Amino acid sequence: VQLQASGGGSVQAGGSLRLSCVASGRRLRINDMGWYRQAPGKQRELVATITSSGSTNYGDSVKGRFTISRDNAKNTLYLQMNTLKLEDTAAYICNADYLYYNDHDEPVVGRQWGQGTLVTVSS
Repeated sequence: VQLQASGGGSVQAGGSLRLSCVASGRRLRINDMGWYRQAPGKQRELVATITSSGSTNYGDSVKGRFTISRDNAKNTLYLQMNTLKLEDTAAYICNADYLYYNDHDEPVVGRQWGQGTLVTVSS
């Protein structure tokens, strides 16, 4: 199972960015997905999560500004970030809880993390 995140970049405060994260693998089913972020010198923090049925949860610092969504047919996760602030600068990392069937038709479950995409907000 691999996760490939994209969409990061540099933006001025008040601007917007949209992140994407694509999950790939054979015979794969994706359950909960989420975005986390980590700024230099700080702990990783929750940004938002979404279940396979579309229920969402947001960190307090992004509520009302960020929107998480997903396309289950494409195994793709999105994060629409609006009204960006300087403190949103961080590496944004996606994750996914997955299930797939191995070559012996045995279910394998786990959580995979992506490599992160950098978002830099400037004044």
